[in-house]
Amino acid sequence: MKYLVSALMGGAAVALVGTAYANDSVMKNIKDTNNWATQLGNYEGQRYSPHDQINKNNVKDLRVAWTFSTGVLRGHEGGPIVIGDTMYIHTPVPNIVYALDLKEPGRVKWKYEPRQDAAVIPVMCCDTVNRGIAVADGKVFLAQADNTLVALDANNGKELWKAKNGDHTKGETLTAAPLIVKDKVFVGISGGEFGVRGHLTAYDINTGKQVWRAYSTGPDKDVKIDPQKTLMMGKPIGEADLGVKTWPGEEWKIGGGTTWGWYTYDPQLNLIYYGTGNPGTWNPVQRAVDGDRAKSDNKWSMTIFARNPDTGEAKWVYQKTPFDEWDFDGVNENILADIPVNGQNRKVLVNFDRNGFAYTLDRESGELLVAQKFDPKVNWASEVDMKTGRPKVVDRYSTFAQGEDTNTTGICPAALGSKDQQPAAFSPKTGMFYVPTNHICMDYEPFQVSYSAGQAYVGSTVAMYPTPNSHGGMGNFIAFDAAQGKIVWSKPERFAVWSGALATAGDIVFYGTLEGYLKAVDVKDGKELFSFKTPSGIIGNVNTYMQNGKQYVAVLSGVGGWAGIGLAAGLTQESGAAGWHEAVHPGRSGSGDAVSTAGLGAVGAHKSLGEYTQLGGVLTVFELPAR
Repeated sequence: MKYLVSALMGGAAVALVGTAYANDSVMKNIKDTNNWATQLGNYEGQRYSPHDQINKNNVKDLRVAWTFSTGVLRGHEGGPIVIGDTMYIHTPVPNIVYALDLKEPGRVKWKYEPRQDAAVIPVMCCDTVNRGIAVADGKVFLAQADNTLVALDANNGKELWKAKNGDHTKGETLTAAPLIVKDKVFVGISGGEFGVRGHLTAYDINTGKQVWRAYSTGPDKDVKIDPQKTLMMGKPIGEADLGVKTWPGEEWKIGGGTTWGWYTYDPQLNLIYYGTGNPGTWNPVQRAVDGDRAKSDNKWSMTIFARNPDTGEAKWVYQKTPFDEWDFDGVNENILADIPVNGQNRKVLVNFDRNGFAYTLDRESGELLVAQKFDPKVNWASEVDMKTGRPKVVDRYSTFAQGEDTNTTGICPAALGSKDQQPAAFSPKTGMFYVPTNHICMDYEPFQVSYSAGQAYVGSTVAMYPTPNSHGGMGNFIAFDAAQGKIVWSKPERFAVWSGALATAGDIVFYGTLEGYLKAVDVKDGKELFSFKTPSGIIGNVNTYMQNGKQYVAVLSGVGGWAGIGLAAGLTQESGAAGWHEAVHPGRSGSGDAVSTAGLGAVGAHKSLGEYTQLGGVLTVFELPAR
């Protein structure tokens, strides 16, 4: 109960400062819990609903209320937005947006389908996904694959303005959901596997004019860091231009650190939070300064940034995986919550990173409070040094220590991470975090690769497989205590759990599986209370809303994404996999067959997925039967 009271008090404080610091229409839509106003449910990214009409006692009775086909076959990440009597849904390429009438469920109010250069598809790393639209001030904001940010009239779908955020001929694409704060819309960039230099950019919400851009790598002025003011581990960074010095030569210019994950916002502190991705290339030897790992943090890839949304200036930074040797992208969502840590109530940021560690930080200063594994099989590092914030790397699993053209085996987790972009949920009622996870290990063989704009810049052959000596499946859905850094309970799944979670006041948590099941489990022990198989694998994020006093649960199914790339891109057969392998690793056979290493290793891990589901984008909406 103390968590709920704290959350309600925090919500009241947010409302008081809303006009000063947040977008009024977004705050209004979030406050009306009949809506599902943002992709992550609220600015804090908690994916929590206070509704309990559907609860652990009656969730077993859920039935399908209505469905809608998107007409697109590739992976459907993200989820619906509900504002009033309208539901807005999106698709992967061609990035269609539908406005659906909830008064006549499934009736299309309007449809927007942009024209895009088909050449963008081959430079989309891991399926043609899109993580969703944003709605504010009577506008719908869509980040298209071809780097076009477009604002649409929410009433009729007409284009209001467009802005160009990148160039797909250089490997740049857009897959992340925008964030709206005040009079700005924020978007990142994708393409870390193509030598793209990551950045976050702010555009004027009314005109589309660029306001500021902050890069992930390079000189301090480009990264918008003041080394005397920007904090790291609670203290000023001190040394200038680490975004250049920790890279060999000019490698920082093609250094990755892309920003294709989720963005959250604290209206009271007026800070936005996001993570940067892997450094390019995947071959760490090519990113070492003088061949010395100690000099080669490759800043500011793999970093959580806290920035002022007005200016872009960095308040604090925390690099989770310096000199990444495993493709542990650092883009996962940063959930904001107020919880007691070590006997003191703290405003925290909680991040479940691809590298398998869960981080609890003070979200005002960036001070590291807790860092523990949320998968006990993680072996690439033994622990995180709480004084320095750095992981203690185990040389047996260091792809740099083993060297180029050496296949380092048995690394856990795989490059898919212990959790990828699929967002977790936080319940202020229980104080727990509910996390969809992957349970997969890998073999990793780095090799020399040359940069060419628009061509894959990977430099490693990877094969993935279920974690040995475990439950035999490739996923777990877990409850996690971020104050203690402990797993509370864990529910095994056959495949990686690639959908976003939803926690509710009804003492249940929803998530989807790659086979296509929507599941509801008890928050206390993970006991399965409901399961329904939708038409395709679920990599979308579950949400809930109220309409005419009735609670509904909605989810997009449509297998794909990195975990399902074998089905989505036709790589499950030797011919398709071989073609992909040659495009990414020209002239190299790799350490395994073409199928096992296709899709940057993901196809081998999920090669039996086609026995359980097939492609097809469908929205499924659930309800309780009428009494």
